[in-house]
Amino acid sequence: MYAVFRTGGKQYRAAKGDVLRLEKIEADEGATVEFDEVLLVGEGKDVKVGSPLLAGSTVSGKVLRQGKSRKVSVVKFKRRQNYLRQGSHRQFFTEVEITGIKGGSGKAAAPKAEAKADADKTEAKPAAKKKAAKKKTAKKTVAKKAAAKKKTTKKAAAKKTAAKKTTKKKTS
Repeated sequence: MYAVFRTGGKQYRAAKGDVLRLEKIEADEGATVEFDEVLLVGEGKDVKVGSPLLAGSTVSGKVLRQGKSRKVSVVKFKRRQNYLRQGSHRQFFTEVEITGIKGGSGKAAAPKAEAKADADKTEAKPAAKKKAAKKKTAKKTVAKKAAAKKKTTKKAAAKKTAAKKTTKKKTS
């Protein structure tokens, strides 16, 4: 069983026994923590998705350690402006081992396979009729548009030739 939960502005996918590095949580090492902002709980094809959260579901874990990540250099620079600022940053983290996932009630993501197959059979026939009707109307509209374009191009060509003749007479 796995779950997707939210903490520290990020989302994490976890299963029982996983060790995750989360944004810093105020808890002592060895303490248990519970995450109640669970977005999804799943096991195989049985997946429960919340909208946005699953009610009554929690992910519990044990805090293994608190620490700081490796140092990252930060450089701000603008060329030709005599501007350079250099610094570094170390992000705090909490390492948590997931001890349990409790799935709550929630709306299932997809209906069962049997119900889906029945729905497909009933909707297949009307959908085929609609597609055939759309193709016929599309052919008619394409033919009308083509005929209209031919008429307009003939008129435009006639006007252009007339304009050329008048310009020749004026220059003579």
